[in-house]
Amino acid sequence: MLQELLGRFRCDLAVDLGTVNTVICLPGEGPVVNEPSVVAVEQATQRVLSGGCAVGHLARQMQGRTPESIHVVHPLAGGVVTDYELCESMLRYFLSKARRGGWSLRPRVLVSAPGRITPVEKRALYNSLQRAGARQVLLLSEARAATLGAGLPVNEPVANMVCDVGGGTTEVSVMSLGDVVASQSIRVGGQAMDQAIADYLRRHYSLRVGLPAAEQLRIEIGSAYPLEEELSAEVRGVDTISGLPRRAVVTSEEVRHALAEPLDRIIDAIKQTIEGCPPELAADLVDQGLVLCGGGALLRRLDRLITEQTGLPSHVTEEPLLNVARGVQIVLEDLPQWRPMLESSDDDA
Repeated sequence: MLQELLGRFRCDLAVDLGTVNTVICLPGEGPVVNEPSVVAVEQATQRVLSGGCAVGHLARQMQGRTPESIHVVHPLAGGVVTDYELCESMLRYFLSKARRGGWSLRPRVLVSAPGRITPVEKRALYNSLQRAGARQVLLLSEARAATLGAGLPVNEPVANMVCDVGGGTTEVSVMSLGDVVASQSIRVGGQAMDQAIADYLRRHYSLRVGLPAAEQLRIEIGSAYPLEEELSAEVRGVDTISGLPRRAVVTSEEVRHALAEPLDRIIDAIKQTIEGCPPELAADLVDQGLVLCGGGALLRRLDRLITEQTGLPSHVTEEPLLNVARGVQIVLEDLPQWRPMLESSDDDA
């Protein structure tokens, strides 16, 4: 009777805390929060604007358009917490949006984390979530979450390979019989791609642009492999010599050239993961192939580049932006089965 009563008020949450976007799912319901991982703060006091509500979509609208007294900040970089106070404020806002109406107990939170997270970074993640209102924090590797969210038969004795290209990190993993056989985690993702485009424009066009403009260019005309019909787009920025605003027309070939370095690092991570597999599982991948997810997977013809470079058939999932969050939700809905593979904030207490 007591457990039934507590169940009415308890709210367990599945969280994909990404460098660029945060997605929160409720068991049995799916995503209830999907917002940018950004916060707008007053420079002098470091207080979040609008009474703590200048978070997510509202803060993203301000990015690149604020006076010097206001900063729009990403509290995470490379998939880990870099400003735990602002991360706490952001999470408190997101958790309050995700919880059911009316009074409830503090939620238990299952959150995904990069494979190479350090003990210090792990503790910062635990502290941020607990101070934001979580009563207990459970940690799931992003690699497992991505594989489960992609709908692959992870409990069968066959290789399942996923490459999750997120905003701050790329997680590559091979799973078999419910566990990770080989994996690589590198701090290269969508943000590194955008920075590469911005650097290219500064070097070759003497044009300074912000990362949002570089991201828009990547979305509009970016590709990882030659297109049947190449594209072009206009980009606006500041001339680095005159200091005056101007515009330039950039082609998809140029953007592809700018993206070569971060894409090479992703390909290397995939190859290293394959090399870490036993021969039998590596042989499975010839037929099973590789599944791409994460926001970076939306880059045109990335699957074609990976197939050419590795020889593995590759394809992008139906909802690449939600795969990790759905994987975390799957684990939360069947917690007893997966509990031995999770870390907990109570373990470090």
